[in-house]
Formats: sequence, C-alpha cells, structure tokens
Amino acid sequence: MINKVLAIIPAYNAGDLPAKVAIGLKNVLPNATILGIDDGSTDETRSVLRSVCDEMIEFDVNRGKGTVLRAGFAYALENGSDAVLPIDADGQHDPAFAPAIIKALENADIVIGARQISGKAVPWHRRIANIMSSATTRAIAKVNISDSQSGYRAFRTEVLKNVHAVGDRYDYEQDFLFRSARQGYRFADVPISTVYGAPSHFRAAVDAWRIIRVLWRHKAGIFR
Repeated sequence: MINKVLAIIPAYNAGDLPAKVAIGLKNVLPNATILGIDDGSTDETRSVLRSVCDEMIEFDVNRGKGTVLRAGFAYALENGSDAVLPIDADGQHDPAFAPAIIKALENADIVIGARQISGKAVPWHRRIANIMSSATTRAIAKVNISDSQSGYRAFRTEVLKNVHAVGDRYDYEQDFLFRSARQGYRFADVPISTVYGAPSHFRAAVDAWRIIRVLWRHKAGIFR
C-alpha cells in the first residue's frame, strides 16, 4: 500500500515557476512531503523553493539532473517513503495528474506520465527524437514504454533500493529504465497532457550524445 509519498522538485534557474508546481502538488497530494532540490541556481529559484517546499537539498554548483535525482532517492530511502514522484519545476508537468500516477503504482513498480507527442504543441524535432528514443527503449528493455523521455515518473522505493543507475545528467533517467527492466520490475503508463513553455535545460548535442551512449551500452538486450 502506498501511504508515504515523497514528491521531488528538481530545479535549476527556474525562477518562480516551482511555486506553482509545489502549490499544485499540495492541492492534489495534501499528505505528500515535497522535497525541493536546487541544483546550483543563480537566480531566485532557491528562495522560491524554500518558501513552498517541506524539505530542501541544495547544491552550490550545478551537478546535473542525475545527481539531483540520486540525492532525492537517497532521501526517500532514509526517510521511509513508500513512493517517490519526481516532477519538473518548469511547469511542463501538470500536478493534476500526480494522484493518477501514484495510484497506478498499485499494479506497477514504475509509472511513467506519457505525453501525447503527436499534437502540434510538440516541436517536430522533439517528436522525432521521442519516437526514436521510445522505440529503441522498447526494443532494448522489452517493456511497453510509450514515452521514454518523460521525467514525470513515480517509483516504489523497493526499486530505488535495488536499481543503481549511472550517469549524472539526463542519461541517468534512461539508464535507470534499462536497469529496472532488466531486473523485472513492472512498468505502466498514465496519459498526461503535453505542455511546452519554459526553455528546457536539455542540451541537444551534449545530452543527446549521453543518452545515445546509454542506448549503445545496453544494446545487447535487443538480441536476447
């Protein structure tokens, strides 16, 4: 049974956007603990997180999303959480879907908020990248994942105890999927809205190459 939920808001130079995310979470998950993690922001992000989150982790320099998530997962394990819900700070993840994502953990170990990427709201290059990445992930991991690039996910903490992914930036999330699938954990998708607003910190060349390296490292799974 999922009783104790930790919602993680990783943030880097997100301005005042995390406030809306945290307030939205509190409205729909009133019993959840909200952990803000500031990844070396140089604007007002840290003070905004402090004003709206229940707990904080703060990095003095930018370490990358993988490092941030690893710190948040360690916090969840140390504090006895049943489930963890990372949600982006920039408003591209609607908190309204959080209860449905958590509820889906009743029959799964990892739940991914799957965006509808075929619409006009999604830039064409992001659609192509997502389609290719998701198809490759399904082939390698042999699990039905429709949106491998979505960072809106929920995990049972049992998974966090046993899956030790590598990578300090966006590649960490991709590696986590493969290692979880290899260990036999159950996946589920929950449809979510597609919102594109604030610029992403995803660096098209560098971070895409990091993800490609993860795919290459796990490619042997295609032939199993």
